[in-house]
Amino acid sequence: MADFQFGRGVGHLLFPRNVKIEYSRRTGRIRYVYLNGIRLATMRPTDGLFSLSLVGAERLAGRPSRAKCIAIVKSGVAEFVAAGGDVFAVHMLYAPEDIRAKDEVIVADENNRVLAVGRAVLSSEEMTSFKRGVAVKVRRGIHE
Repeated sequence: MADFQFGRGVGHLLFPRNVKIEYSRRTGRIRYVYLNGIRLATMRPTDGLFSLSLVGAERLAGRPSRAKCIAIVKSGVAEFVAAGGDVFAVHMLYAPEDIRAKDEVIVADENNRVLAVGRAVLSSEEMTSFKRGVAVKVRRGIHE
């Protein structure tokens, strides 16, 4: 599922062999994935896709060429985004062409430092061409 959602080969980077999987008591489906007691991802019950934690995002950002979910913002807004502020389209420098609205997105600065994780509101083409509106709804910033 991680390869489908984030790019080929990303599943092995995000989830090494020694992860602990916690299942939902009610449905028996995967709910959380942990590595050494730290949550890497949550599987969303609504669509069966992963929602990344900041730790999970940092594991993927170490290999940006493999992950198709890393959006780059201007350094001038890095602190705002890191504090949990949403990313506006005017501040986007780069968004991989595979990003669609509602996809999970890792927001990084120009030095590939993870700032936040969130959900795309726009497609990648819209993110880089629009001059107004929210591009990524941030769920958690690194300074929250």
